[in-house]
Amino acid sequence: MSIIVNVDVMLAKRKMSSGELAEKIGITAANMSILKTGKARAIRFSTLDAICKILDCQPGDILEYCDEE
Repeated sequence: MSIIVNVDVMLAKRKMSSGELAEKIGITAANMSILKTGKARAIRFSTLDAICKILDCQPGDILEYCDEE
């Protein structure tokens, strides 16, 4: 897929664990893992909004487009 999820980068910058973020935004650790590893097929805007609020970042800090060619 040509969309890269950089949640792990932002977590490292904020010195926060994925489990802590999952708890704060109200999703399971398993769903956070799926999102973090780039295996998610979709993300709700409400989830993206919550991630951005907690990590104090913009959606572009989390999602990145990369041409596969």
